[in-house]
Amino acid sequence: MLKVAMLGPIAWRTPPTHYGPWEQVTSLITEGLVALGVDVTLFATLDSETTGRLDGVCPQPYAEHPEMEGRVWEALHVAHALSRSAEFDLVHNHLDWLPLAFSEHCAAPMVTTIHGFSGRTILPAYQTARSAFVSISDSDRVPELDYLATVHHGIDLTALPFSPQGGDDLVILGRIHPDKGTAEAIEIARRAERRLLICGIVQDESYFRDRVRPHLDHDQVIYLGSVGPQQRADVLGSALALLHPIAFDEPFGLSVVESMACGTPVVAYRRGSMPEIIDHGVTGFVVDDTAQAADAVRAAVTLDRATCRAVAERRFSVARMVQDYVAVYDQILRSGG
Repeated sequence: MLKVAMLGPIAWRTPPTHYGPWEQVTSLITEGLVALGVDVTLFATLDSETTGRLDGVCPQPYAEHPEMEGRVWEALHVAHALSRSAEFDLVHNHLDWLPLAFSEHCAAPMVTTIHGFSGRTILPAYQTARSAFVSISDSDRVPELDYLATVHHGIDLTALPFSPQGGDDLVILGRIHPDKGTAEAIEIARRAERRLLICGIVQDESYFRDRVRPHLDHDQVIYLGSVGPQQRADVLGSALALLHPIAFDEPFGLSVVESMACGTPVVAYRRGSMPEIIDHGVTGFVVDDTAQAADAVRAAVTLDRATCRAVAERRFSVARMVQDYVAVYDQILRSGG
């Protein structure tokens, strides 16, 4: 039986209770592999939940406990996982660059899913690492690295039921930060004459204070906070469209495909993976500014919600993602790591 060490992040619990996209994907891959009969040990926070084996040293998510120094706990976490690496056929790294810095001490072949570069300054850890690399979109690749595959994220479609009716509101779902374009979403909603629901953790306090909070009126612009899995499905399913006016090259965008799964089309800026993830004119629209976005909102009412769901089922299911990773594992093991 194939034995895999799933080296997850520890900023949040796996799976997360409200926010934690890397942890969410790590959990879905883990559970999908276990369902296929793979022996998986998940290295994550000790309050995490899995049908596989759970191991780790970090008692709780450091992002939720300011007294914990994340860099220290990540180092202890990686050291513990790699100390057990000889017990596995393969180590699947979801923890960015830190395990790569110590990849020579990994006794099993390593594959790293690159969830997104925090900046090009971390590239030296990738360029010298003994690891295979998987990108989460073709747009997120950098020319300095060789990639074994691109594997688009999958989502739990059972947790995101199809909503055939939708609603009249617009939604923006994601961390409140200039990168995510929360202020731009407020302007788009104003131009489109639609109510806007804002969901997500406040990651930039000054941006929230200066650019978002002054517009909150409990009527046309409403902040719902960080929504958990059940409320997430309800909010997305009852919307007319999801707004995604990003100001950075988004590596993937889980909320985009989650919205499609609920039948809700997406209006996104033409950055990063958006042209790759959204079928323009089918599951949403890829635009360049607030004026185009407002026009796209008006056009979104003509899109077929059942088609959005069907595309999500075909392109972004957990089963497809897990099978893609099994193929990656097979390729690594056949080549001898």
